[in-house]
Amino acid sequence: MKELGNILIAGGASGLGAATVRAVQRAGGTPLVIDINQPADDVTYRCADLADTAAVEEAVADLAGTADRPLQGVFTPAGIDSCGRLDRVPAKDWERVLHVNLLGTAAVIRAALPYLDADDARIVTCASTLGIKAVSDATAYCASKFGVVGFTRALAAELAGEVGVTLLIPGGMTTPFFDGRAEQYKPPPDAKLNDPDLVAEAVLFALRQPAGCEIREMVVCSSEESSWP
Repeated sequence: MKELGNILIAGGASGLGAATVRAVQRAGGTPLVIDINQPADDVTYRCADLADTAAVEEAVADLAGTADRPLQGVFTPAGIDSCGRLDRVPAKDWERVLHVNLLGTAAVIRAALPYLDADDARIVTCASTLGIKAVSDATAYCASKFGVVGFTRALAAELAGEVGVTLLIPGGMTTPFFDGRAEQYKPPPDAKLNDPDLVAEAVLFALRQPAGCEIREMVVCSSEESSWP
């Protein structure tokens, strides 16, 4: 298994992003974090709102431009939601979900491309089981994650033979993602959620594939995940 170098993680302050920070550190790599919040771990970090493309570009340039080596990997797990019927979710809240989840993903990757290791770079994007299965009261989230699926598949075709691209489709996890929601939009007490540290190991597996070997897409979820298939 190859050694890890500098891994840029957008949304590395909590949830799956923070779990991946820990996994990268355990594997001997160096996580470089972009987030709107300060990470708990002692990592190299720049603050940026992923809905602000200019701020993302500045943060990526600052992190990658001052690193000792090129970026070996990019992971984009940052995501938000705004639950409710389309006509009841304020337009700005609905659009922000798209800005963070989809446009933010594209902004991070676009900004990172010039800093990627030309011989050994990998990108892992993060969709959701709700990027392949639509449900009511989640139009913004489903639109954003379906968009990540399409974006990643197109990116993989565009970068074929140059940069490895993997689409991660995780199921529900035991993270703060569901905090602050109305009870009707929280997982029920008996929901089978996955451990984000286990999902982070799958991310590392994709990042550590040898040149020429591609993991194009992977679904990682609890064996009793209710939203898959």
